[in-house]
Amino acid sequence: MTRVKGGTVARARRKKVLKEAKGYFGSKHRLYKTAHEQVMHSGVYAFRDRKQNKRNFRKLWITRINAGCRENEISYSRFIDGLNKAGVTVNRKMLSELAIDNPKAFADLVVIAKDALNGKTYTPKKVVVKEEVKETKTTAKKAASEKKPAAKKTTTKSTKKTEEK
Repeated sequence: MTRVKGGTVARARRKKVLKEAKGYFGSKHRLYKTAHEQVMHSGVYAFRDRKQNKRNFRKLWITRINAGCRENEISYSRFIDGLNKAGVTVNRKMLSELAIDNPKAFADLVVIAKDALNGKTYTPKKVVVKEEVKETKTTAKKAASEKKPAAKKTTTKSTKKTEEK
């Protein structure tokens, strides 16, 4: 069997690795072997840190919510328990945004949580947004336009001839 020279393919593969290693320090962006090792490690670090990032953000949100709770004289754990008992399903990201940007709305949620902890039942009000009203009207129109009368049976010349015979 004849020898196959992998010149262009191998060069392209090495160039791709060196392109990915752009900006690395020292020989890690110049030499193929060290660049390849560093690119492999970088992929591992990126995978690990994508998972770690989610944990870090959740920690940050909980810290912010806790700070907002302490201002309203309730602990974080009692606040979350109260929201669960009240049936409020707002995630921690949104709660932290409320605690920072809209302390008044956050204080209202704290009141709801405290009431739920004291045994009071909370029935949320249904607020209809203008967009929801428009959507229901358009869907009603579409449903009305889709209802068509049953199709009439059409007879063709060939079916008439077979019926006569």
